[in-house]
Amino acid sequence: MSTQITLPGSRRIRHKTSGQEHGPITRLMSPGNLGQLVKPFVFLDLFSAPAAFAGQMPVHPHSGIATVTVLTEGDFRFDDPVSGSGTLGYGGVEWMRAGGGVWHGKEMSIGEASHVTGFQLWLALPPELENGPVDSQYLEASAMPVTGPATVILGEYEGKASPVRSPAGITYLMVTLTPGQGWTYAPPAEQDVAWLAVSQGALEGDNSVRRGEMAIFEGAGGVALQASSDGATFVIASAIAHPFDLVTGNYSVHTNRAALAEGEGRIAELRTRLPTQQASGPTPVFGG
Repeated sequence: MSTQITLPGSRRIRHKTSGQEHGPITRLMSPGNLGQLVKPFVFLDLFSAPAAFAGQMPVHPHSGIATVTVLTEGDFRFDDPVSGSGTLGYGGVEWMRAGGGVWHGKEMSIGEASHVTGFQLWLALPPELENGPVDSQYLEASAMPVTGPATVILGEYEGKASPVRSPAGITYLMVTLTPGQGWTYAPPAEQDVAWLAVSQGALEGDNSVRRGEMAIFEGAGGVALQASSDGATFVIASAIAHPFDLVTGNYSVHTNRAALAEGEGRIAELRTRLPTQQASGPTPVFGG
């Protein structure tokens, strides 16, 4: 029998969305809509697709943001000059800070699973990083800290610090609860932005969220959660609110128009030097 959690003063859902489906991808948030409410988190895709999805993404540019990709089901292979070769499954992380400009999209290839499910999240970068150097990491699950049901993807939680080189003031966890299990997320007091998105199962009770939905929380305090009889796998995040505007290009988000112009100029210059794409297999991130 499950026990419903209730916390005095705990956060409640402010807004909930099931996003828009684009084939195997559900776009839950973008900089032009809910990203304005939860910045520095500005873009979130939930993908669920055959494993061949890993090789179907075209090479494309970014600037001003960082991306973080996690899998909740299945696996990908990576082969990187710096990180080496390995497998990203549940608990593993691909991190890419675009900074002043990068081209990517072919970093990973098919693993052993026939189907993959996961999330790609974009973070708006602060002024000191938005046109800074490119940084990328591939971290297998064995490298990621775990506390209770949560894998610490970004930041620090319950004394466990992620090895991902993300900006300060951000916490991002991947969580799996067994059927009926209760759990409370207690973000740092200064992190006033909070949201979650469910990839499998559902959460019930006061903070009810189904598979394929994203919920944004209001107020302060902890977030009390209860898994349904199917259990639940989800990502949950909090941060100090990003105090800057979101100035967007086709693949970029910056804090002002001058920074956007600088980033897009760098992207255009990199395109002229982009290596010839491999016929198959992964292609490293190209930042010049």
